[in-house]
Amino acid sequence: MPYKQKKNGNTVWMAQVKIDGKKIRRQFTRKDDAKKWEVDQKELAKLPPEPETHTTSYLEWANCYLDFAVKYSPKTYSEKRTAFKRLLKTVDPQDDVHTFKKMDALKYLQRIYKQRTGYAANKERKNMAAAWNFGIKYLEGFPAVNPFLAVEKFPEQRQERYVPPQKDFWTTLNVAEGQNRVMLLTLLHTAARRGELYRLQWKDVDFSRKRIQLGTKKRQDSSMEYEWLPMTDELYEVLLAHRQNAVNEWVFTQQGGRFAGKPYMENRGFPQKLCKKAGVKPFGCHGVRHLTASILANNNVPMIAIQQILRHKKLATTERYVRGMEPIRPHLKILEGGLISGPTSGPTKQFGNGHKKKDLKLTA
Repeated sequence: MPYKQKKNGNTVWMAQVKIDGKKIRRQFTRKDDAKKWEVDQKELAKLPPEPETHTTSYLEWANCYLDFAVKYSPKTYSEKRTAFKRLLKTVDPQDDVHTFKKMDALKYLQRIYKQRTGYAANKERKNMAAAWNFGIKYLEGFPAVNPFLAVEKFPEQRQERYVPPQKDFWTTLNVAEGQNRVMLLTLLHTAARRGELYRLQWKDVDFSRKRIQLGTKKRQDSSMEYEWLPMTDELYEVLLAHRQNAVNEWVFTQQGGRFAGKPYMENRGFPQKLCKKAGVKPFGCHGVRHLTASILANNNVPMIAIQQILRHKKLATTERYVRGMEPIRPHLKILEGGLISGPTSGPTKQFGNGHKKKDLKLTA
């Protein structure tokens, strides 16, 4: 099959045939001319033509995958789209994906690792590997070996998500007004994810039974899944009052500009701008979700109940959310011996930390 090649800044098509063990090549400006020449040469040499093979350009692959990825959340789709933009800057978008090998994937990800972080490189690896697997599954003739999965994960030092102290949350709530105040309280009382909060409609708020329905796409097939959660009395009163000012079916809507009255797709600066106004360290919506879990755990709420509130499929995921180790302090007291107030006898040795400890001797 003819293949593209750059010569003096121009793209040309190289045709080639192998006759009697010798390769013959010829250059053409059009792919069709190159294919015809190969066929003619093989007919002349009485060689059977090679079977037609399917090719996929980088751009075609990217567009097909992004059309498929619209089922994901806007944030996830944007992340995948940005990843392809970065890749297409390093290759010719019209080239065949068959030219991309394991070493190309390694060099590409190493560049991201050096310029950014190991976490960024691993996220890029995950997104591009998923896109390549899509090509294997749905695009005819797509290379069956995933070069991104061949690259091992990079070392990463992920920062622990910042979870605000309760005092900072309440300080921020005190400076919040109107809808912003309602959103902060809803986040705390439901442990809702940001997307769940913005997708909330009034049909999801059952005032008669004091419950609220949250929908999430965080499932393996990205389908929406809804779950009902009891409302606290405080959240019930706040949402009931907020209902009086509703302009449409959405619980929370954009307040100004040309998108006024429409649901949020994103809400940059919330609640960070409120944190700045309150004079506390900025935290995000997901930090409030972690805070809810921490408050419950610090008040000895069973882990299985916290799992139900956070709507996690696995208990291990919930355990990663819990912040604060104070609940285990009483259990650690079991380890206390006589170092502080217990009986002592025999010779003692003074240590640098001020404590006294019995001499330890080795015996045969």
